[in-house]
Amino acid sequence: MKIVIINYGAGNIQSIKFAIKRLGFEAILSSDIQEIRNADKVIFPGVGEASSAMKKLRDSGLDTIIPTLKQPVLGICLGMQLMCKSSEEGNTKGLGIFDVDVVKFTNDVKVPQIGWNQITGLESDLFKGIQNQEHIYLVHSFYAPVCNATIASCNYGIPYSAALQKDNFYGTQFHPEKSSAVGQEILANFLEM
Repeated sequence: MKIVIINYGAGNIQSIKFAIKRLGFEAILSSDIQEIRNADKVIFPGVGEASSAMKKLRDSGLDTIIPTLKQPVLGICLGMQLMCKSSEEGNTKGLGIFDVDVVKFTNDVKVPQIGWNQITGLESDLFKGIQNQEHIYLVHSFYAPVCNATIASCNYGIPYSAALQKDNFYGTQFHPEKSSAVGQEILANFLEM
């Protein structure tokens, strides 16, 4: 199985590589459009600020390629947010895969949310074998509101999307690669798709 982690200079790449290796697979880091197109699975990571990450995608032409991919694609954290219509962070236009706008927490909670939270309302094969209320690890100041694409949610003063899905595109606001055994199981489920 060919697993490609999109390398565009805004990723939590090493921890994802190690998590995939623990599952018995090797992942390739690549920004090569043909290599990404030919992958069996694509992981779209992201750490940092939305507008500068989106600029890196545009500069490399990846912004036009990612929405056309046909294989399973998993966006993680900022990767998931960039797959949305827009983000309030840097007033950024996203890839428009998920029909939702990313907004900043403004409801008297400490920002960023850092640490463990519980996921509920699991509605996808991505969560096969995962129980409601399991703990996952997050670091974020912005979130996607609950919407038609929501397949899991968290609560941080208000409910928000912990994971999104549309067709072959999946996104997790949390970091499966840092979410202990639960995160490993979610990554394994993605690789089995």
